[in-house]
Amino acid sequence: MTQSVTTLVILGASGDLASRLLLPALGQLLSNSPERRLQLIGSSTAEWTDAHWRSVVRTSFKTVKAEGAAVDALLEGARYIAADATTAEGLQRLLDAADGIPALYFAVPPAITARACTALADVDLPEGTTLALEKPFGTDRRSAIALNRQLAKLVPEDQIHRVDHFLGRSTVFNLLGLRFANRIFEPLWNAENVERVDVIYDESLGLVGRAGYYDKAGAMVDMIQSHLLQVLAVLAMEPPSTLDAQDLRDAKGAVLRATRVRGDNPVESSRRARYTGGTVDGAKLPAYDKEPGVDPARETETLAEVTFEIDTWRWAGVPFTLRSGKALGERRREVVITFKPAQHVPTGLTGSTEPTKLRLMLAPDEMSLELNINGPGDPFELERAAMTVEFGTGELLAYGEVLEGILDGDPSLSVRGDTAVECWRIVAPVISEWLKGDVPLDTYRAGSRGPASWAPLG
Repeated sequence: MTQSVTTLVILGASGDLASRLLLPALGQLLSNSPERRLQLIGSSTAEWTDAHWRSVVRTSFKTVKAEGAAVDALLEGARYIAADATTAEGLQRLLDAADGIPALYFAVPPAITARACTALADVDLPEGTTLALEKPFGTDRRSAIALNRQLAKLVPEDQIHRVDHFLGRSTVFNLLGLRFANRIFEPLWNAENVERVDVIYDESLGLVGRAGYYDKAGAMVDMIQSHLLQVLAVLAMEPPSTLDAQDLRDAKGAVLRATRVRGDNPVESSRRARYTGGTVDGAKLPAYDKEPGVDPARETETLAEVTFEIDTWRWAGVPFTLRSGKALGERRREVVITFKPAQHVPTGLTGSTEPTKLRLMLAPDEMSLELNINGPGDPFELERAAMTVEFGTGELLAYGEVLEGILDGDPSLSVRGDTAVECWRIVAPVISEWLKGDVPLDTYRAGSRGPASWAPLG
């Protein structure tokens, strides 16, 4: 494990990611760790003053009621430096201002991150420097490999944090306990007993001002290629010996190397769609191609669904379907494990014979096990019942968990370089067929459940 970071440098400090997600998570983390001392440096091309930066930090901290000695110390010493992070000169100025071991957090678009990493080759990096990058990591497999090579010239792999905040969600942690600490589940967690697995992340929100990024990414790159494949890895990995970074990341990497598009047929195993005008939660939403900043010619999808398979003894033949979309009428964020039907139901029992389903809701954090039982009334009639439990929220926000790993030099919750490449390799055949137009771009009304011709999941 590397040494603890003493200075956090946020590149892109004037952006939405910093004020809405990073700073509140940092404030919460410091509130929970009053003994921690950290210098904060914000930077972007905006001509801000130290006083303005501290005001931004203080406002973000108030959203989580951050307080305590660590918060006060950080606010007192917070600095802002206007600099161009794509130049060696700008980056050197930031590092020269850092007290002790720095972490550079790239809260900037991927293209800026890539240029900054190139510029870092001409910078005198202090011993122990940590680099934290937001997804996507590259734009395809080849560029991800090139980015990894550039990063490897700068710092060791365990000082590179490819951030996927989904790995900091309490539900993902709960998956580990559910699978490995309960004998009732782990023996059934395989192809002998599981019919299918669906990972669904449907949002009611539209673009909300993110056209500049989203129109180049779409639902595939924004969600499936990154977040949802990471969830799949935790769901399907073999039991790691420990939860240390190496063991956990090795287990995830092994399952992703065995993952491919179902049947090696991206045309049959994928679907894509884009929303038209409609109403979501009482608010009118224009068609996606009429949204400001969208280039209709790109044919960017706002709903993507891909079915994968995993070539291991445990999962051979089980379909894993990942789906995510925007502007949908139902906000649905869950993992659904559908077990195979009972081998034999005695003659005389009537009613529900649906297969058992385990639902793991990502927001709110809940688990529901759907079973067939003998209900009240006719003792020979089966009824559907659900056993539900609330996990409760974790001590830290998802970004708080991520930041804690960065500051403490623990890469357990970050994406390793080889894994980032594998995720691009997995989706590459689908993206290729979509670009050729071999998979039709369906449409759905904003506020609906998606295209009427699509069979529902879960």
